[in-house]
Order: sequence, then C-alpha cells, then structure tokens
Amino acid sequence: MRRRPIPEATVGRLPIYLRALLDLAESRGETNVSSDELARLAGVNAAKVRKDLSYLGSYGTRGVGYDVEYLLYQITRELGLTQDWPAAIVGIGNLGRALASYKGFSERGFRITAIFDVDESVIGEEVGGMIVRHLDELKEVVAEMGTSIGIIATPPLAAQEVADKLVDAGVKSILNFAPAVVNVPPDVTVRKVDLSIELQILSFYQQRTQAIATAREANRRLRNQHGAG
Repeated sequence: MRRRPIPEATVGRLPIYLRALLDLAESRGETNVSSDELARLAGVNAAKVRKDLSYLGSYGTRGVGYDVEYLLYQITRELGLTQDWPAAIVGIGNLGRALASYKGFSERGFRITAIFDVDESVIGEEVGGMIVRHLDELKEVVAEMGTSIGIIATPPLAAQEVADKLVDAGVKSILNFAPAVVNVPPDVTVRKVDLSIELQILSFYQQRTQAIATAREANRRLRNQHGAG
C-alpha cells in the first residue's frame, strides 16, 4: 500500500520532532514517548503530532506511546539524513564563517565540502578546516565533489548572482541566508532563512507578553486601590 504524500507543513515540523526525540534519547535515555509529551517538546498540539506521524506510518501504541528509536529512524530516513549530502557555502563573512565552523551539520547528514568568496583578502584563508576558494571555481568544484546543496551567506545584492552560478553549476537545492529573494528555475528548491524576519516575529511576541504583563499589573493596582478605599 502506497503511503500518502507528506504535506509541506508536516515536513517543516519533522526536524523539530527529530530534535526533541534526539534530546529524549541522548539526554534522558527515554525509549518511549507519548504524543502529548512530544507535542509539548515540539510546541504543537498532540492531535497534530499524531496526524504528522501517521504520514510516516507510525500510529503508536495505546498506553505506551511511540518507540523513540524507531521514530528517529523513520524521520531521518524521510528527511534523507541517512545519506551524506555535500554542501558548499558562498560568502565568508561573519555568518559564512560561523556556518563553515559549525560541527552540527556533519552529525545530521550534511558535509560542508567547499567555501567560496570573491574578496581577494579572504581567498586562500583557512576557515573551518577548509580553504576559501574564488567563486569562479564553483562549477569545477561542484562537479568534482558532487555538491548537492548550496548555501548563500552573502550580502543581499550578490544573492541573485550567486544563485545563478549555483544553478549553472548544477546545484538543485539552495539555502538562502541573504536578506533577498532569489529567482531560480522550477526544478531548483530554495529555502529562505531571513534572520531579521525571525527577530521581528520574536519582537511581536515579546511586545504582546509585555502588554499582558502591563495589563495585569494595572489590574492589580486597581484592585488594591479599591480594596484600600
């Protein structure tokens, strides 16, 4: 029986479940988890967890929950993390350096194999155990290393040019950290990570939290005043 296609929203939550399950397995030594507990750790409701996991063919056992190890296997397989995905970073500024030096990628099935820039002052420098190459070498390196994922960490004005070069080199998956929209052919997948937008969303929630706290404090003072009167 063929499994149902997994909705994009569910795919977006699978890495969150994966992180929570890894914490349960590695830090707490848990072997089973209920949908309620996984929902709490992932910040969603239990019904959504059960529905999401049903797309993987997992339904849990009443009174026992889900087998953590098996769920880890299913999610890593579905996300393609059982494979080794070579990736390249373009743009070795502060963000690019941090990404190049981050060790967590290799633990999740991603291997940074090359880093690029156009600034002559950084080309030839060693960052994260790799030598910074000139962007002109991109196509050759992608072909040599079988690079499947390109990471854009450049200023916004350079993002489209870099995306074009990645596409021309045959890269089909792009993670864009630059605060700019890039246009690519339909057969190329782009995921955009805009840190400023994420901070603005956090600002919204922070403002709401403060507003609620202010309202509660005002209400408390009113009650105290009426009580004193």
